[in-house]
Amino acid sequence: MIKAPTNDLPLILAVDDEASNLQLLRHILQDQYRLLFAKDGPRALELARQERPQLILLDVMMPGMTGYEVCRQLKTDEATAAIPVIFVTALSDASDEVVGFDAGAVDYITKPVSPPIVRARVRTHLSLVRMDELTRTRLEIVQRLGLAAEYKDNETGLHVIRMSHYSRILGRAAGMSEAEADDLLHAAPMHDVGKIGIPDSILRKPGPLETAEWKVMQTHAAIGGEIIGKHPGGMLAMAYQVAMTHHEKWDGSGYPNGLAGREIPLVGRIVAIADVFDALTSARPYKPEWPIPQAVEYLEQQRGKHFDADLVDLFLKQMPALLEVKQRWAEQTAA
Repeated sequence: MIKAPTNDLPLILAVDDEASNLQLLRHILQDQYRLLFAKDGPRALELARQERPQLILLDVMMPGMTGYEVCRQLKTDEATAAIPVIFVTALSDASDEVVGFDAGAVDYITKPVSPPIVRARVRTHLSLVRMDELTRTRLEIVQRLGLAAEYKDNETGLHVIRMSHYSRILGRAAGMSEAEADDLLHAAPMHDVGKIGIPDSILRKPGPLETAEWKVMQTHAAIGGEIIGKHPGGMLAMAYQVAMTHHEKWDGSGYPNGLAGREIPLVGRIVAIADVFDALTSARPYKPEWPIPQAVEYLEQQRGKHFDADLVDLFLKQMPALLEVKQRWAEQTAA
Protein backbone atom coordinates (compact mmCIF):
# COMPACT_ATOMS: atom_id res chain seq x y z
CA MET A 1 0.00 0.00 0.00
CA ILE A 2 1.38 3.39 -1.05
CA LYS A 3 1.20 6.01 1.70
CA ALA A 4 0.25 9.58 0.89
CA PRO A 5 3.05 12.16 1.26
CA THR A 6 3.08 13.51 4.81
CA ASN A 7 2.39 17.08 3.66
CA ASP A 8 -0.80 15.92 1.91
CA LEU A 9 -2.34 14.60 5.11
CA PRO A 10 -5.00 16.76 6.80
CA LEU A 11 -3.73 18.92 9.66
CA ILE A 12 -5.48 18.63 13.04
CA LEU A 13 -4.94 20.81 16.10
CA ALA A 14 -5.50 19.04 19.46
CA VAL A 15 -5.92 21.24 22.53
CA ASP A 16 -5.89 19.92 26.13
CA ASP A 17 -4.18 21.04 29.32
CA GLU A 18 -3.42 17.40 30.22
CA ALA A 19 -0.38 15.99 28.44
CA SER A 20 -1.70 12.43 28.82
CA ASN A 21 -4.83 13.32 26.86
CA LEU A 22 -2.77 14.84 24.05
CA GLN A 23 -0.59 11.74 24.01
CA LEU A 24 -3.68 9.54 23.64
CA LEU A 25 -4.96 11.61 20.73
CA ARG A 26 -1.51 11.38 19.13
CA HIS A 27 -1.61 7.59 19.42
CA ILE A 28 -5.12 7.44 17.88
CA LEU A 29 -4.55 9.82 14.96
CA GLN A 30 -0.86 10.05 14.09
CA ASP A 31 -0.92 7.39 11.36
CA GLN A 32 -3.52 9.22 9.28
CA TYR A 33 -3.08 12.90 10.05
CA ARG A 34 -0.56 15.63 10.73
CA LEU A 35 -0.95 16.87 14.27
CA LEU A 36 -0.40 20.09 16.20
CA PHE A 37 -0.75 20.37 19.98
CA ALA A 38 -1.57 23.16 22.41
CA LYS A 39 -2.01 23.04 26.19
CA ASP A 40 -3.95 26.29 26.64
CA GLY A 41 -6.39 28.58 24.88
CA PRO A 42 -4.07 31.44 23.83
CA ARG A 43 -1.60 29.02 22.23
CA ALA A 44 -4.47 27.24 20.48
CA LEU A 45 -5.70 30.52 18.98
CA GLU A 46 -2.17 31.39 17.87
CA LEU A 47 -1.63 28.05 16.15
CA ALA A 48 -5.07 28.12 14.54
CA ARG A 49 -4.35 31.52 12.96
CA GLN A 50 -0.83 30.62 11.88
CA GLU A 51 -1.31 27.06 10.62
CA ARG A 52 -4.99 26.97 9.57
CA PRO A 53 -5.69 23.33 10.53
CA GLN A 54 -8.56 21.51 8.83
CA LEU A 55 -10.03 20.48 12.22
CA ILE A 56 -9.63 21.32 15.92
CA LEU A 57 -10.13 18.88 18.80
CA LEU A 58 -10.73 21.08 21.83
CA ASP A 59 -10.96 20.35 25.55
CA VAL A 60 -13.52 22.41 27.49
CA MET A 61 -12.26 22.61 31.08
CA MET A 62 -8.88 24.33 30.83
CA PRO A 63 -7.39 26.87 33.25
CA GLY A 64 -7.40 30.51 32.23
CA MET A 65 -9.45 30.26 29.05
CA THR A 66 -12.09 27.56 28.66
CA GLY A 67 -12.69 25.70 25.43
CA TYR A 68 -15.99 27.52 25.05
CA GLU A 69 -14.16 30.87 25.06
CA VAL A 70 -11.56 29.57 22.59
CA CYS A 71 -14.29 28.37 20.25
CA ARG A 72 -16.17 31.67 20.39
CA GLN A 73 -12.99 33.57 19.50
CA LEU A 74 -12.25 31.20 16.64
CA LYS A 75 -15.72 31.77 15.21
CA THR A 76 -15.48 35.57 15.40
CA ASP A 77 -12.16 35.63 13.52
CA GLU A 78 -12.61 35.52 9.75
CA ALA A 79 -9.32 33.64 9.38
CA THR A 80 -10.46 30.74 11.59
CA ALA A 81 -14.27 30.88 11.54
CA ALA A 82 -14.63 28.07 9.00
CA ILE A 83 -12.46 25.56 10.90
CA PRO A 84 -14.73 22.90 12.45
CA VAL A 85 -14.31 22.40 16.20
CA ILE A 86 -15.06 19.15 18.02
CA PHE A 87 -15.17 19.36 21.79
CA VAL A 88 -13.43 16.47 23.57
CA THR A 89 -14.50 16.67 27.22
CA ALA A 90 -15.57 14.86 30.33
CA LEU A 91 -18.66 17.08 30.52
CA SER A 92 -21.50 14.90 29.32
CA ASP A 93 -24.75 16.63 30.36
CA ALA A 94 -27.11 17.72 27.60
CA SER A 95 -26.86 21.30 28.88
CA ASP A 96 -23.07 21.21 28.39
CA GLU A 97 -23.54 20.06 24.80
CA VAL A 98 -26.00 22.91 24.16
CA VAL A 99 -23.43 25.44 25.39
CA GLY A 100 -20.80 23.85 23.15
CA PHE A 101 -22.96 23.93 20.05
CA ASP A 102 -24.00 27.50 20.81
CA ALA A 103 -20.30 28.41 20.93
CA GLY A 104 -19.91 27.10 17.38
CA ALA A 105 -18.77 23.48 17.74
CA VAL A 106 -19.84 20.88 15.18
CA ASP A 107 -19.61 17.81 17.42
CA TYR A 108 -19.03 16.53 20.96
CA ILE A 109 -16.88 13.55 22.05
CA THR A 110 -16.98 12.56 25.71
CA LYS A 111 -14.03 11.31 27.75
CA PRO A 112 -12.75 8.72 28.22
CA VAL A 113 -12.48 8.67 24.45
CA SER A 114 -13.02 5.62 22.29
CA PRO A 115 -10.39 5.41 19.49
CA PRO A 116 -12.90 4.15 16.87
CA ILE A 117 -15.33 6.97 17.71
CA VAL A 118 -12.59 9.61 17.52
CA ARG A 119 -11.41 8.33 14.14
CA ALA A 120 -14.97 8.12 12.79
CA ARG A 121 -15.95 11.62 13.94
CA VAL A 122 -12.73 13.13 12.60
CA ARG A 123 -13.14 11.35 9.27
CA THR A 124 -16.76 12.49 8.93
CA HIS A 125 -16.08 16.16 9.61
CA LEU A 126 -13.01 16.28 7.38
CA SER A 127 -15.16 14.82 4.60
CA LEU A 128 -17.63 17.67 5.13
CA VAL A 129 -14.76 20.17 4.96
CA ARG A 130 -13.63 18.71 1.64
CA MET A 131 -17.19 18.86 0.30
CA ASP A 132 -17.45 22.53 1.28
CA GLU A 133 -14.14 23.28 -0.42
CA LEU A 134 -15.25 21.49 -3.59
CA THR A 135 -18.53 23.42 -3.58
CA ARG A 136 -16.75 26.76 -3.19
CA THR A 137 -14.29 25.90 -5.94
CA ARG A 138 -17.04 24.77 -8.29
CA LEU A 139 -19.02 27.96 -7.72
CA GLU A 140 -15.95 30.11 -8.35
CA ILE A 141 -15.23 28.27 -11.61
CA VAL A 142 -18.83 28.70 -12.73
CA GLN A 143 -18.83 32.41 -11.89
CA ARG A 144 -15.54 33.02 -13.66
CA LEU A 145 -16.70 31.15 -16.75
CA GLY A 146 -19.79 33.35 -16.78
CA LEU A 147 -17.59 36.44 -16.57
CA ALA A 148 -15.43 35.12 -19.42
CA ALA A 149 -18.41 35.41 -21.76
CA GLU A 150 -18.90 39.04 -20.73
CA TYR A 151 -15.37 39.93 -21.86
CA LYS A 152 -16.40 39.09 -25.40
CA ASP A 153 -19.63 41.05 -25.26
CA ASN A 154 -20.63 44.64 -24.64
CA GLU A 155 -22.02 43.60 -21.24
CA THR A 156 -20.22 44.03 -17.94
CA GLY A 157 -19.52 41.80 -14.98
CA LEU A 158 -21.97 43.94 -13.01
CA HIS A 159 -24.72 42.93 -15.42
CA VAL A 160 -24.13 39.30 -14.47
CA ILE A 161 -24.25 40.14 -10.76
CA ARG A 162 -27.43 42.20 -11.02
CA MET A 163 -29.40 39.83 -13.21
CA SER A 164 -28.37 36.89 -11.02
CA HIS A 165 -29.74 38.61 -7.92
CA TYR A 166 -32.89 39.64 -9.81
CA SER A 167 -33.30 35.97 -10.73
CA ARG A 168 -32.90 34.86 -7.14
CA ILE A 169 -35.45 37.40 -5.91
CA LEU A 170 -37.99 36.30 -8.52
CA GLY A 171 -37.26 32.62 -7.83
CA ARG A 172 -38.11 33.05 -4.16
CA ALA A 173 -41.28 34.98 -5.05
CA ALA A 174 -42.25 32.14 -7.41
CA GLY A 175 -42.01 29.57 -4.62
CA MET A 176 -38.45 28.29 -4.85
CA SER A 177 -36.81 27.15 -1.63
CA GLU A 178 -33.79 29.03 -0.29
CA ALA A 179 -31.51 26.28 -1.61
CA GLU A 180 -33.09 26.31 -5.08
CA ALA A 181 -32.93 30.10 -5.26
CA ASP A 182 -29.27 30.02 -4.24
CA ASP A 183 -28.59 27.50 -7.02
CA LEU A 184 -30.30 29.87 -9.45
CA LEU A 185 -28.18 32.77 -8.17
CA HIS A 186 -25.07 30.78 -9.09
CA ALA A 187 -26.47 29.29 -12.31
CA ALA A 188 -27.72 32.55 -13.83
CA PRO A 189 -24.23 33.96 -14.60
CA MET A 190 -23.85 31.09 -17.09
CA HIS A 191 -26.82 32.23 -19.19
CA ASP A 192 -24.72 33.65 -22.04
CA VAL A 193 -21.57 31.54 -21.69
CA GLY A 194 -22.14 30.30 -25.26
CA LYS A 195 -21.18 33.74 -26.59
CA ILE A 196 -17.60 32.55 -26.14
CA GLY A 197 -18.21 30.63 -29.38
CA ILE A 198 -19.59 33.58 -31.38
CA PRO A 199 -17.15 35.45 -33.71
CA ASP A 200 -16.18 38.92 -32.49
CA SER A 201 -17.19 40.38 -35.86
CA ILE A 202 -20.79 39.50 -35.00
CA LEU A 203 -20.73 39.90 -31.24
CA ARG A 204 -19.18 43.36 -31.33
CA LYS A 205 -20.83 44.67 -34.48
CA PRO A 206 -22.00 48.24 -33.71
CA GLY A 207 -24.98 48.17 -36.07
CA PRO A 208 -27.91 45.80 -36.69
CA LEU A 209 -27.07 42.21 -37.58
CA GLU A 210 -27.82 40.79 -41.02
CA THR A 211 -30.14 37.78 -41.17
CA ALA A 212 -27.25 35.33 -41.55
CA GLU A 213 -25.36 36.99 -38.68
CA TRP A 214 -28.42 36.82 -36.45
CA LYS A 215 -28.73 33.09 -37.09
CA VAL A 216 -25.12 32.66 -35.97
CA MET A 217 -25.78 34.78 -32.87
CA GLN A 218 -28.74 32.58 -31.95
CA THR A 219 -26.48 29.53 -31.77
CA HIS A 220 -24.94 30.84 -28.54
CA ALA A 221 -27.75 29.24 -26.51
CA ALA A 222 -26.96 25.76 -27.81
CA ILE A 223 -23.22 26.41 -27.54
CA GLY A 224 -23.76 27.36 -23.90
CA GLY A 225 -25.58 24.10 -23.33
CA GLU A 226 -22.70 22.16 -24.87
CA ILE A 227 -20.14 23.98 -22.72
CA ILE A 228 -22.03 23.35 -19.48
CA GLY A 229 -23.10 19.83 -20.41
CA LYS A 230 -25.99 17.74 -19.15
CA HIS A 231 -26.03 16.81 -15.47
CA PRO A 232 -28.41 14.62 -13.45
CA GLY A 233 -29.20 17.35 -10.94
CA GLY A 234 -27.95 20.27 -8.90
CA MET A 235 -26.74 23.71 -9.85
CA LEU A 236 -25.03 22.69 -13.12
CA ALA A 237 -28.21 21.00 -14.34
CA MET A 238 -30.00 24.28 -13.63
CA ALA A 239 -27.27 26.24 -15.43
CA TYR A 240 -27.78 24.04 -18.49
CA GLN A 241 -31.51 24.81 -18.49
CA VAL A 242 -30.83 28.52 -18.09
CA ALA A 243 -28.34 28.64 -20.97
CA MET A 244 -30.60 26.64 -23.26
CA THR A 245 -33.93 28.30 -22.54
CA HIS A 246 -33.55 31.92 -21.43
CA HIS A 247 -34.13 33.09 -25.04
CA GLU A 248 -37.29 31.03 -25.46
CA LYS A 249 -40.50 33.08 -25.43
CA TRP A 250 -43.87 32.36 -23.86
CA ASP A 251 -45.61 32.59 -27.27
CA GLY A 252 -43.19 30.12 -28.88
CA SER A 253 -41.33 32.63 -31.04
CA GLY A 254 -38.00 32.34 -29.22
CA TYR A 255 -34.93 30.18 -29.79
CA PRO A 256 -33.21 27.71 -30.00
CA ASN A 257 -36.12 25.24 -29.88
CA GLY A 258 -39.26 27.35 -30.15
CA LEU A 259 -40.60 26.20 -26.79
CA ALA A 260 -43.83 27.82 -25.60
CA GLY A 261 -45.58 28.41 -22.28
CA ARG A 262 -44.75 25.95 -19.53
CA GLU A 263 -42.66 23.86 -21.92
CA ILE A 264 -40.01 26.42 -20.97
CA PRO A 265 -38.44 25.47 -17.62
CA LEU A 266 -39.24 27.84 -14.76
CA VAL A 267 -35.61 28.92 -14.42
CA GLY A 268 -35.48 29.86 -18.11
CA ARG A 269 -38.63 31.96 -17.77
CA ILE A 270 -37.23 33.67 -14.68
CA VAL A 271 -33.84 34.50 -16.17
CA ALA A 272 -35.48 35.80 -19.35
CA ILE A 273 -37.21 38.53 -17.33
CA ALA A 274 -34.21 39.31 -15.13
CA ASP A 275 -31.83 39.50 -18.11
CA VAL A 276 -34.06 41.77 -20.20
CA PHE A 277 -34.91 44.06 -17.28
CA ASP A 278 -31.24 44.65 -16.54
CA ALA A 279 -30.39 45.12 -20.22
CA LEU A 280 -33.14 47.73 -20.58
CA THR A 281 -32.21 49.66 -17.43
CA SER A 282 -28.45 49.72 -18.14
CA ALA A 283 -26.56 51.97 -20.53
CA ARG A 284 -24.73 50.24 -23.37
CA PRO A 285 -22.51 51.57 -26.16
CA TYR A 286 -25.46 51.14 -28.54
CA LYS A 287 -28.27 52.48 -26.26
CA PRO A 288 -28.94 54.75 -23.29
CA GLU A 289 -30.28 53.51 -19.97
CA TRP A 290 -34.06 53.26 -19.93
CA PRO A 291 -35.91 54.87 -17.00
CA ILE A 292 -37.52 52.30 -14.68
CA PRO A 293 -41.11 53.25 -15.66
CA GLN A 294 -40.31 52.67 -19.35
CA ALA A 295 -38.77 49.26 -18.58
CA VAL A 296 -41.79 48.34 -16.46
CA GLU A 297 -44.11 49.36 -19.30
CA TYR A 298 -42.15 47.11 -21.69
CA LEU A 299 -42.43 44.11 -19.36
CA GLU A 300 -46.17 44.70 -19.02
CA GLN A 301 -46.55 44.92 -22.80
CA GLN A 302 -44.74 41.60 -23.18
CA ARG A 303 -46.87 39.71 -20.63
CA GLY A 304 -48.04 36.52 -22.35
CA LYS A 305 -45.89 37.24 -25.41
CA HIS A 306 -42.19 37.21 -24.55
CA PHE A 307 -42.68 36.55 -20.83
CA ASP A 308 -44.74 34.42 -18.47
CA ALA A 309 -47.47 36.87 -17.36
CA ASP A 310 -47.64 35.53 -13.80
CA LEU A 311 -43.87 35.88 -13.38
CA VAL A 312 -43.95 39.44 -14.72
CA ASP A 313 -46.56 40.33 -12.08
CA LEU A 314 -44.45 38.72 -9.34
CA PHE A 315 -41.32 40.46 -10.61
CA LEU A 316 -42.89 43.91 -10.55
CA LYS A 317 -44.12 43.31 -6.98
CA GLN A 318 -40.48 42.88 -5.94
CA MET A 319 -39.45 46.29 -7.30
CA PRO A 320 -38.09 47.71 -3.99
CA ALA A 321 -35.72 44.75 -3.64
CA LEU A 322 -34.79 44.94 -7.33
CA LEU A 323 -33.95 48.64 -7.12
CA GLU A 324 -31.81 47.95 -4.05
CA VAL A 325 -29.80 45.44 -6.11
CA LYS A 326 -29.54 47.91 -8.99
CA GLN A 327 -28.21 50.62 -6.69
CA ARG A 328 -25.80 48.31 -4.85
CA TRP A 329 -24.16 47.11 -8.08
CA ALA A 330 -24.50 50.28 -10.14
CA GLU A 331 -22.21 50.89 -13.09
CA GLN A 332 -19.34 53.28 -12.41
CA THR A 333 -19.53 56.30 -14.69
CA ALA A 334 -16.33 57.86 -15.98
CA ALA A 335 -15.27 61.04 -14.23
